[in-house]
Amino acid sequence: MTQLEMAQPDVAQEPVLTVRNLSLDFHLRTHILHAVRDVSFDLYPGKTLCLVGESGSGKSVTARALLRLIDAQAKVSGGEITLRGPKGPLALHALASNSREIRAVRGGRIGLIFQEPMSSLSPVRTIGTQIVEALLLHRKMTKAEAKAETVNLLRQVEIAQPEHMADRYTFEFSGGMRQRAMIAMALACDPDILIADEPTTALDVTTQAEIMDLIARLQAERGMAMLMITHDLGLVAEVADHVAVMRWGKIVEQGPVDDIFYGAQHPYTKALLAATVRLDTAVKRIAPNRAGQPLLQARGLTKGFGATNWRGKKTYEIKAVDAVSLDLWPGENLGIVGESGSGKTTLGRMLLRIVEPSEGSILWHGDEGAEEVTQMPRPDLARYRSAVRLVFQDPFASLNPRMTVKQVIADPLIVGGGMSDVALNARVAELLELVGLEQSAMERYPHAFSGGQRQRISIARALASNPRVIIADEATSALDVSIRAQVLDLLLDLQKRLDLSFIFIAHDISVVRYFCDRVAVMHQGRIVETGSAEQICTAPAELYTQSLISAVPNPDPRNRRMLHRTRFNA
Repeated sequence: MTQLEMAQPDVAQEPVLTVRNLSLDFHLRTHILHAVRDVSFDLYPGKTLCLVGESGSGKSVTARALLRLIDAQAKVSGGEITLRGPKGPLALHALASNSREIRAVRGGRIGLIFQEPMSSLSPVRTIGTQIVEALLLHRKMTKAEAKAETVNLLRQVEIAQPEHMADRYTFEFSGGMRQRAMIAMALACDPDILIADEPTTALDVTTQAEIMDLIARLQAERGMAMLMITHDLGLVAEVADHVAVMRWGKIVEQGPVDDIFYGAQHPYTKALLAATVRLDTAVKRIAPNRAGQPLLQARGLTKGFGATNWRGKKTYEIKAVDAVSLDLWPGENLGIVGESGSGKTTLGRMLLRIVEPSEGSILWHGDEGAEEVTQMPRPDLARYRSAVRLVFQDPFASLNPRMTVKQVIADPLIVGGGMSDVALNARVAELLELVGLEQSAMERYPHAFSGGQRQRISIARALASNPRVIIADEATSALDVSIRAQVLDLLLDLQKRLDLSFIFIAHDISVVRYFCDRVAVMHQGRIVETGSAEQICTAPAELYTQSLISAVPNPDPRNRRMLHRTRFNA
C-alpha cells in the first residue's frame, strides 16, 4: 500500500460519508486554479478524521465542497461525494448549491462549526432567535417547542443560565461562549456529521480544552462522525482517530493517528511534525545579562474600566490590570501568559502608554538615563516609542492595504524625519533583507503576501527605528505551525544580531517555553506567578498555572494530556 492509499480505521460499520477523487477548480479571470486534486477519504460514525496542512493547502474548501458552500467561481471538476442514510445514498456532488436537497443536508444531516463565530453569527439577532430558526427550518416543531429546545441545547453546551442567555446578542458573549453557541446551533438538528473548521484557533488554552472536551462528549453521546480541520498538530494528537495531511490541494499521506505521528512517510508530514513546538522539550538559552539596571520596570500598574451615570458618577469599575509589577532585563525574553481577558494585551499597551495607566509607574533606562514614562511629554514619548515597538497579532489587519510595503516600513522613518529618498530606499531594502524578504517586495501591497510574509513585514516595520525592546502581542498565534516556527527562529536570530529584548504576550504556552527565558502568569488582571520558563512549564506552583499547563495539547497520541487536566475554579 502506498502513502496515498487509504489506511482505513478498524471499524465494523460502513462510512457515513465517502469522498472519492474530488477535484475542485477556481475559474479566475486569467487562469484556472486547481485548488483540490483527487482527494479521497471516509467519515465513520463516532470517529474523528483530522484534515491538517498549512493555509492554502485546500482544507477548508474541501470541507465546504461537501456542503456545496463554494464560491461561484469554483467548480467541482471531478469525483464523488456520497452521503449515506436511512433513505439510501445521496450524491452530494450532483446537487445544485441552492437546491432543496442540499439545503436539507446543511444543518440537518451535516453540522458546521466555523473558525470565527463572530463573523458567522448575526450581530443584530439574539442567540436564541438564530437557533430557533434552525430548528424550525429542519425539524417539525412549533415555535414554543423550538424555544424550549434552544434552552436545552444551550444547557447541553454548558452555557450558564440558558433561559436568560438565549435572549442575549452575540457581542454580549465571550469568545468561548460564542463558540459554545455555535456548537449548539450546529447540533440543533442532531446531525450525522459535524465539520469543525479550526474551531479553537482564536481561543486560549483552557477555553480550547473546554471546547474540545465538550465536542468530544457530545460526539460520543450522539455517535457523530467528525471532520476536524486544523493546523495544530497538538490538537490532532488529542482528538483524531484518523489523519489526512494536505499540501497544495492534494492529500499526501493519511492513516491512523498513531501511524502518522510515529511512522510518517512523506517529507512534508515529517516537516510539520518537526516544526511542532512541544511543552516538554527543554530549550537551552543563554541567560540574559542582569548586571546593572533592567531596561524596563513597571511598578503597581493598574487600569480600571467602568461606566458613569448621567450625573458623571462612576457606577462600577473593572480592573483589567491590577497592581502589576515586572522587570525586563537587557537581552531577556519575558513571556506573559494567561487566558483571554486576563489583562495581557492591556498591560502591553500600558507599557507603551497607548492605554494610560490609572495608577503605577513605568521606568525606562535608555540612552537618556532613567525616565518615568507615565510623566513623559509628547516629544519624549515619541522617542520612547521608537525604542519600544509593538508587533500585533493579525498582520493583515495592522498593515494598511492601500500602502505599498515600502510605504508601510518607511512610515516610522518618515515620521522621524531627516532621511533622503535614496537613504530611505536603502534602509527599507536593508530591513526587508533582515527579515528574509526580497527587495522586489517593496512595490507590492500587503494582500499579495502570505500570512507569514505579512508578519515579516510587520517585524521589519517594528525594526525600522532601531528599537531596544519589542512587545509582541500574540505575534504568532494566527500562523501555521511551520510558518510559526520560522517566525520564532527569525525573532531569535534578530535578537542576537540587534541586541533586542522581547515582551512576548501569548496564550500558547508551548511557544512561550520555546521562546522565553522567564514567564509571568496573569489571571484576572494580576500576576499570580513568575519564574523561569522551565520552572513554570514543568513545576508550576500555583493551581491556576497548573490548570493552564495541563490544558496545553500534547502532540503525542499515546499520551493525551486532555484526559487528565487540572481544573481551576476562581
